Amino acid sequence: MKYLTKEVKIALVAIVGIVLLFFGLNFLKGLSVFSNGNVYKIVFSNVNGVSASCPIYADGYRVGTVTGVTYDYEKQGNIVADAEIDRDLRIPAGSTAEIVSDLMGNTQVNLLLANNPRERLNPGDIISGVIDEGAMGQLKAMIPAVEKMLPKLDSILASLNTLLADPAITATLRNAETVSQNLTVTTQSLNTMMAELNRKVPSLLTKADGMMENAQALTGNLAAIDVAGTMAKVDATLANVEQLTNTLNSKEGTIGLLLHDPGLYNNMTSTMASADSLLTDLKSHPKRYVHFSLFGRKDK
Repeated sequence: MKYLTKEVKIALVAIVGIVLLFFGLNFLKGLSVFSNGNVYKIVFSNVNGVSASCPIYADGYRVGTVTGVTYDYEKQGNIVADAEIDRDLRIPAGSTAEIVSDLMGNTQVNLLLANNPRERLNPGDIISGVIDEGAMGQLKAMIPAVEKMLPKLDSILASLNTLLADPAITATLRNAETVSQNLTVTTQSLNTMMAELNRKVPSLLTKADGMMENAQALTGNLAAIDVAGTMAKVDATLANVEQLTNTLNSKEGTIGLLLHDPGLYNNMTSTMASADSLLTDLKSHPKRYVHFSLFGRKDK
């Protein structure tokens, strides 16, 4: 214990602190403290934000971590990412990796496993990498179309402003407001009418029931009428009328002779003419026919 001087103890504490700091930083970065995976090389033309501790996923499950990124100066344009992947994952030959970024700026690497059950990649082999720009890439692709639409949008907005500045629009909106108020008043009136109607419906139904009862009674009375007997009497009356008509039309009998004898008509006409002449003469010379004297008749 004589070798454990104060200086040695301080040195040991410093070494242990540095080791713990190293492993702690790697742990916070998401790097394995003790390596338990195979290391592969993923070559990108643009890492697009990929750095050490970037997660690696296969079919949505995290299978590894990017341990470091270096630039290949011998082959310009190639950036090599060291990927530590679980030993249990056997990567088929022909698999690729893509960089995916979301709208929040988070970046991850997805392994696109090939359908090749016979050939596998060995640790240290190179995996081709591509960039999947995702939603941001779709937005970038839409920018040219949006730029073409901007002049049309400006024209539409200008036309809309001109239309809105037209006094007729303001008048129309005011008319619409007036119509809306009128509709509100009309609706209130209809509600009042419906309430009044609902209040009177029971009495109306009672009256309707009374009318139906009266109609049923009338129907019963009509059913009780001897229609056959009434029709027989009507037929007899019509027969009598027909017989009377035939009698009037025939030249037999007193009424027929009166109606069809022209001599009777002429005699009646002559008699009426004589009577008219007599009345006229009577009015003109009444003394010829009436003689009245207090002292007796005097012959002329």
